[in-house]
Amino acid sequence: MFAFDAQRVRANIERAGTEDLLDRLTVYSPGMEEEALVMIERELRKRGLTSADIAAHAGEREVSIHRLPDGTAVRCSYCERPATAELGGWYRLWGLVPLFRRHQYFCDRHRPDIQTEHRPAGGTHK
Repeated sequence: MFAFDAQRVRANIERAGTEDLLDRLTVYSPGMEEEALVMIERELRKRGLTSADIAAHAGEREVSIHRLPDGTAVRCSYCERPATAELGGWYRLWGLVPLFRRHQYFCDRHRPDIQTEHRPAGGTHK
């Protein structure tokens, strides 16, 4: 386990985007250091967000994100944002030869059109 480095965490928080900080505070907070959560909330307030803004973000995310059975939020397979869609597909060698089935998770930005080849045959879209 890594030791908590407040200076490093503070620098990371100051560089992070507002949406990222909101996700950290609401969606990804389980398992995070309490001190880091306090620092994130302080930074969001410095950026002009209120408790109501934070609660609204949490409510929006809660109805759209995927969670593992233990309650952990699933991250997008392509970025750090919370996943809002799960699609089955094939892992392909050199992008051509299907080797095994796998699940990919997508945020709203990376989610492919469900009418494309990413949709599993006979599968459903969540």
